[in-house]
Amino acid sequence: MKLNIAYPFTGCQKVFEIDDEKKLRIFFDKRMAQEVEADALGDEWKGYVLRITGGNDKQGFPMKQGVLTNNRVRLLLSKGHSCYRPRRSGERKRKSVRGCIVDANLSALALVIVKKGEGEIPGLTDTTVPRRLGPKRASKIRKLFNLSKDDDVRKYVIRRKLPEKDGKERSKAPKIQRLTTPIYLQRKRRIIAKKLKRTAKRKEEEAAFHKLMAQYAKEKQEARIARRRSSASRRESERLSKSSK
Repeated sequence: MKLNIAYPFTGCQKVFEIDDEKKLRIFFDKRMAQEVEADALGDEWKGYVLRITGGNDKQGFPMKQGVLTNNRVRLLLSKGHSCYRPRRSGERKRKSVRGCIVDANLSALALVIVKKGEGEIPGLTDTTVPRRLGPKRASKIRKLFNLSKDDDVRKYVIRRKLPEKDGKERSKAPKIQRLTTPIYLQRKRRIIAKKLKRTAKRKEEEAAFHKLMAQYAKEKQEARIARRRSSASRRESERLSKSSK
């Protein structure tokens, strides 16, 4: 079985091929995300603790977290599931995956060093692989270099050297994201001014509408009073005409 072991602290990764089943027994019947003491792998692994992160069987089917079996099963997978990438919106597919329990039928097992032991592992813990790319977000660059808000972040961006072209040195730097620039502040001021203008306009229109409705209600009331007066005067005149006869 191949053991693909990674050490995040140095950024290194190395594959160890182990055929002795006695050494591999420490991983059998263990689940993904469980931690295992690696003393049985050899004297150089004394004190090391490894976490199981995944694996593949001899036919290449991957282990899936949460499937509590050591066999291969067929599951209906959709967007958001591991071991599946949908090609269309809303697509689901029945895929063969292996359970999260380790057994002897695996061809490769992925592990991560959680705790370093006493000795060094050649090619894994004794060398450091530098990160190819630095941070891109302005706040993360500030955090990395411990900058204040007044410092110019653009001066501290990590540049990557490129091969020379026509005898000239070339370098490449990422575009800084979430950078507060004068144009950004101007745009923000304009958006706020537009909001205030809209609010003032709405208030003016609301006041004009309430004024118009009050005037309409007043005219309606005056018309109602005028109708009552005219009907009352008509009744009075009819009564007087009847009494005179």
